[in-house]
Amino acid sequence: MEIHKKYVIGLDIGTTSTKASLFSKEGWQVSSAAVEYPITHPKPDWAEQNPEQIYTAILESIREVIKKSKIDTGELIAIGISAAMHSIMAVDENGQPLTNCIIWADNRSHYYAEKLKAEWNGLDIYRRTGTPIHPMSPLSKLLWMKYEQPALYEQASKWISMKEYVMWKWFGDYIVDYSIASTSGLFNLEELDWDDKVLELLELSKDKLSKPVPTTAFYRNMEKTAAETMGIPADLPIIVGASDGVLANLGVGAINEREYAVTIGTSGAIRTVVNKPLLEPKGRTFCYYLADGKWVIGGPVNNGGIALRWLRDQLASGVIEEAASLGKDPYDVLIEKAAAIPAGAEGLIFLPYLSGERAPMWDANTRGAFIGITLTHRKEHFIRAVLEGIIYAVYSVGVLLENMAGKPDRIRVSGGFAQSEVWRQILADVSGKPVSVLESHEGSGLGAATLALYALGYIESLEDVKKMVTIRTEHYPIERNKQVYERFHTIYMSLYSTLKEQFDAISTFQREERE
Repeated sequence: MEIHKKYVIGLDIGTTSTKASLFSKEGWQVSSAAVEYPITHPKPDWAEQNPEQIYTAILESIREVIKKSKIDTGELIAIGISAAMHSIMAVDENGQPLTNCIIWADNRSHYYAEKLKAEWNGLDIYRRTGTPIHPMSPLSKLLWMKYEQPALYEQASKWISMKEYVMWKWFGDYIVDYSIASTSGLFNLEELDWDDKVLELLELSKDKLSKPVPTTAFYRNMEKTAAETMGIPADLPIIVGASDGVLANLGVGAINEREYAVTIGTSGAIRTVVNKPLLEPKGRTFCYYLADGKWVIGGPVNNGGIALRWLRDQLASGVIEEAASLGKDPYDVLIEKAAAIPAGAEGLIFLPYLSGERAPMWDANTRGAFIGITLTHRKEHFIRAVLEGIIYAVYSVGVLLENMAGKPDRIRVSGGFAQSEVWRQILADVSGKPVSVLESHEGSGLGAATLALYALGYIESLEDVKKMVTIRTEHYPIERNKQVYERFHTIYMSLYSTLKEQFDAISTFQREERE
């Protein structure tokens, strides 16, 4: 540990952008820089990204955050890495990509996910790996590759995630942290190694996968050109880090039992930390590795802010013009309109399954719907219903977690939705628990920075993150709203099973039409 060093960078490689955040070693955010990149959809159900675009964004974000902060790079302690889960790509023997990076939102392998559940002992695989059976999983994607593109499947020298590609570019080694590995559906939670039975199913040898390492592992002597491009010392320690979900828990200080964290950005999730692998009997929640015997259980929902963006663009386009005339952000105007409508949107319920759903049903065929529309409902009701529907979806997973790990004492929030007072209050009212809002919304970035400090001995325990995060405000349940939401969340929970047959028929029709 070098006392004179003051700063650490949390690098968050996300779905739509990479953000580099510079923190003091006490946890204060100094500056941040983000670079966006697109998702491509070359065919129905496909979702891919160009790995070189993401890699360039990583270099640019780090270079820019250092430039904005004006610090002396000699004062940098390290860079810790957070990355989105479930990506997979093929590379050749020279490390050159043979495919784009196939991301979590890709549903092309839905047939093989169902086959895993029905014929290939999917529940047993979940019990060993902690990853629910779903098209998001690299396991399902690899099965698709094996049977749909067998020549490419055999040609690939390695199958890796986006973070692994970055580490190879920087250090020339194929390494994967336990956390990202544990999100793949290929990793045995008890052995902390690739699962032999899954590899047998895939007819895939271990040498086609990266070497698993602890989330606190760190590397020096980066490839010279990359270091020069970013403007950092080549011997700066790079901590391999973990997945964005588990680091979001760490970054908001929710690292003990009965401390829940909710993140809503493009998608959403609710999670809590446990001290050993803990699995849901029906395979509906995940269990991913954090560090030092701590695991994170929870569940993701597909449709967070993306559902609000859809509403803005398709049903409330006039709000964009209104916001421009007022000099406001369109989302702020949407939420102001929602705030004028009472809890429960006067009986209007939104099912936010615009891109299928992951937890708790893990069904790519689910579809969105508004239920309860009457002539009295106005545009503002639909906006309110969308905000509520997203929270209903998140807390449907929370109900499972409560049965597994106990009810939370409070919930800490991060992600874009944490900036909305209306949305935070809805979460408090739906969950019936206090909701804590932190000074910094950079949950995964601060989590990556904290893990880096811990790995290098600058803090003694992950518990020290609680000294680094400051609660800015708290929301408490409003009893009248809580009662309304108890009624409507019960209705919401029943609608999926009621409509499942119709969802399957509609999704089949939609796929046939697109093809």
